[in-house]
Amino acid sequence: MPPHPSPLPCKLLTRRRVVAACAAVAALAAAALLLAAPATEEPTHPYIVGSLLEGTSKELEEAAAGHFEEASSPSPNEAPLASILETDLPSAITTAPSMFLVPSLSPAENFDDGSLEETESPDLLKENPPAESSPFLQEPISSGSPIRRSDINKGHDMNARAMLPPRPEVPVPLWSTAADEELIYAKKEIANAPLVSNDPDLHAPLFRNVSVFRKSYELMERLLKVFIYHDGAKPIFHSPELKGIYASEGWFMKLMEGNQRFVVRNPNRAHLFYLPYSSRQLEHNLYVPGSNTIEPLSIFVKNYIDFISTKFPYWNRTKGADHFYVACHDWGPYTAKLHGELRKNTIKVLCNADLSEGVFIHGRDVSLPETFLRSPRRPLRGIGGKPASERSILAFFAGQMHGRVRPVLLQYWGGKDADMRIYNCLPHRITRRMNYVQHMKSSKYCICPMGYEVNSPRIVEAIYYECVPVIIADNFVLPFDDALNWSVFSVVIPEKDVPKLKEILLGIPEDQYMAMQSNVKRVQKHFLWHPNPINLFI
Repeated sequence: MPPHPSPLPCKLLTRRRVVAACAAVAALAAAALLLAAPATEEPTHPYIVGSLLEGTSKELEEAAAGHFEEASSPSPNEAPLASILETDLPSAITTAPSMFLVPSLSPAENFDDGSLEETESPDLLKENPPAESSPFLQEPISSGSPIRRSDINKGHDMNARAMLPPRPEVPVPLWSTAADEELIYAKKEIANAPLVSNDPDLHAPLFRNVSVFRKSYELMERLLKVFIYHDGAKPIFHSPELKGIYASEGWFMKLMEGNQRFVVRNPNRAHLFYLPYSSRQLEHNLYVPGSNTIEPLSIFVKNYIDFISTKFPYWNRTKGADHFYVACHDWGPYTAKLHGELRKNTIKVLCNADLSEGVFIHGRDVSLPETFLRSPRRPLRGIGGKPASERSILAFFAGQMHGRVRPVLLQYWGGKDADMRIYNCLPHRITRRMNYVQHMKSSKYCICPMGYEVNSPRIVEAIYYECVPVIIADNFVLPFDDALNWSVFSVVIPEKDVPKLKEILLGIPEDQYMAMQSNVKRVQKHFLWHPNPINLFI
């Protein structure tokens, strides 16, 4: 273990964030490092990443021996949450069995027409709260349901130099720990990272700073420790869903909870604290179809945070700034709005990374790629595509017409140009010859417009099928944007430029397209969920 700086002063101002990007997406998001820095220091922008390898470290030995320095929580198989979470649900809500044990049909079963999104608009949930609160609520809602986004058409400039966001301020911790000292050491090491050149494992153009990435990855592998709260009953807690469009949060949970390298049983040694609830399971078990409100979900999450902050001292030490949760459901950000510290301080790893909603905080929170998986047993099945020289279709999209962008896309390009294969859903006469996946594998550019929310599983689909993604979603923070340089393997177009879509694509020189398509193939390994996670450098 490297030497540590002297103990932290009581007035230390800590700045924390999670960044994830590695060979397996599990490690990309899972590998997260909490940063600490004195108030007088200018924050750097490290990328701490790694893999979820099984280990035989001292942490595992201590866990087996049952060595705890302070409080520990019961295992998931023991008693469920205390009374603060034991709420009588309304009769219309029934608790479903664990989806990990009894998988339910995914809303994305019709793969050929690209119908990968939810069927109920979250805007309805934000704008039309019921006259009376659900009986599930244990306290009045002062702020009402989550507000509707304002339609801010603030486009991205794909040619502009990408700037890292400033670090948001976080509360001063009530006391310092050895983990804080380790993070100060890690930050200094990252700031002095040796120059990396010609690394056979990392293609430098894919990264904002490949030297920082490499060093922070190595430090994460060596230092990062995560404590997982065991409190919480299935199916909302500890029940990962491994298929469908919410698979990313499920795979993260599965691989992190099964990890023996980063996870520690002693919370006093942890840099990060994982809140292991599923936003998908919240929706599946607590949302009443047709109620047009997600208040029961938000109240449940608020009560859970109140419970752990009462039972354990760790939340209160930093007011939640060293805690994180992972949510790939569209509603994930909104379920945090009723708890002030959860919304303002906690690291949120979200697929719905929308800056305009006032929930996702650029510079602290992490944008997680939304990945549609059909088979949990074979998550890597079918990846790959035709060589660039054999891709005969200029641009392709097929999917449902919800949200503000897709109807405009269909209006301008649906059935109007042979080069622009834009469909509401693929007609049967076409799928008989070429299905949805074959279209993506045969297209130069795959159009990835936002749906109800800014995120879309088509971005990762395009990368899997080696098609250059064309992203149309203003205010969307791209997945792992603090680590990856998206300008070299994707095209980002402002929503207002949909009418000029073909002109923009044809204006990209052929050699630039060839380079982007090659980079898509290179970056693909950073978006894969491996059944047995791998280390990027082994």
